[in-house]
Amino acid sequence: MGLGPAKSSALSVLVFGGPRSLGELASAEGVKPPSMTRVVQELEAEGLIRRKADERDRRAVRLEATAKAARILKEGRSRRAALLAEWLERLKDTEFAKIEAALPILEKVIQVQRYGGQRPGSTDRRAMK
Repeated sequence: MGLGPAKSSALSVLVFGGPRSLGELASAEGVKPPSMTRVVQELEAEGLIRRKADERDRRAVRLEATAKAARILKEGRSRRAALLAEWLERLKDTEFAKIEAALPILEKVIQVQRYGGQRPGSTDRRAMK
């Protein structure tokens, strides 16, 4: 995509997760706001994000991805999906069966990642064990 990992990751949060404050974006990326400021400034200079006044609190600023950013990320995702499909087609039946057998485990990992260890609607953290 022509972006470094930090830019790609931050942009992905905004494209697929929607507008955020600088602090929310930094938190999502696991960094401190001052570290995110440089990334945001570079993305803004490249025309990939813009600052917009928060509709509920005009003093606050939200960061949102531009249409150009959404196009770049979606094209990148499509290329990766096509490459993955190509690799999967080259597998032997026995190799593909092993991947297929691992899918329930991968789904569990995704749920843990997405819901912080809980199944949707669950309040018991042991639900994923």
